[in-house]
Amino acid sequence: MSSNEYLTERAYESCELCPRHCGADRASGKVGVCGSTSQPRVARSALHFWEEPPISGESGSGAIFFTGCPLRCVFCQNHRISQEGFGLPVSTARIAQMMLELKAQGALNINLVTPLHFAPQVREAVLLAKDAGLDLPVVCNTSGYELPQVVSAMGDVVDVWLPDFKYASPSLAGKLSGAPDYPDVAAAALSRMVEQVGAAGGRALADDGRMTRGIIVRHLVLPGHVDDSCAVLDRVWDIAGNGVDVSVMNQYTPNGRCRAAGGDLARAVSDEEYEIVLCHADDLGFENIWWQEGGTVSESFVPGFDATGVEGPELGTSEIGD
Repeated sequence: MSSNEYLTERAYESCELCPRHCGADRASGKVGVCGSTSQPRVARSALHFWEEPPISGESGSGAIFFTGCPLRCVFCQNHRISQEGFGLPVSTARIAQMMLELKAQGALNINLVTPLHFAPQVREAVLLAKDAGLDLPVVCNTSGYELPQVVSAMGDVVDVWLPDFKYASPSLAGKLSGAPDYPDVAAAALSRMVEQVGAAGGRALADDGRMTRGIIVRHLVLPGHVDDSCAVLDRVWDIAGNGVDVSVMNQYTPNGRCRAAGGDLARAVSDEEYEIVLCHADDLGFENIWWQEGGTVSESFVPGFDATGVEGPELGTSEIGD
């Protein structure tokens, strides 16, 4: 398909919106590998304070958490929405209205969390919100497991890309996320993001430190897999160099499934493991590195997925700006 075809409802008829290429007729109510039909669902719309400083600042990021995900990570902390399907159905107009409500609450940006399996409606919602006065940067917060064509299709409405780069090893990606093609897919998607942001002028910050254009690549260090973490950073450096910020995270928290299975994933990342990965990022030459201090292993990093901010009037049914 051409990039434009990824933006129409026809994209759902034999779905090719993610690298799974499952071909599900989501338009007719079939569920794709992502766990979703073509009906967008949202689990939470609220200010979020636990992103990197250029994203959350002190005022908070306006995060809209979409239901479903093409990956099946065994350690996922958001499994209630990524794999168990929690979320309320919403219209395109309602998504746009949520963006305006978050702006009114003082959000630094609009943070679309795992949105691209709903790319056609999400892009339309951003355009509707902009027509109604939205003037905040739009962040696309993704697992990194995206098609370059979809990244291209969303390029005119996304200002900041916030992708994960989870694995360098295909075998580890297959074991933990059911996606042995993850490293190459994530590399191709990141390359397209770098091209887009570079063509727009590169990384940009506002006077208050918020990122208005750029890329922050996130990597969650997994216990027992320091070598793979360092290989991830090598690959990101080869693709982008200092065209991206990197965020090295130590907040891995074993969920019940991982605790029951035992092994390295049943424990937290050690200080020594985390320090090795941080030092490697520094040795590579990354100029903008974000890291987490001790005490981050906690389920408090998981928002309350309780449909906060999801229900309400649609765009056009109430006074905008009241």
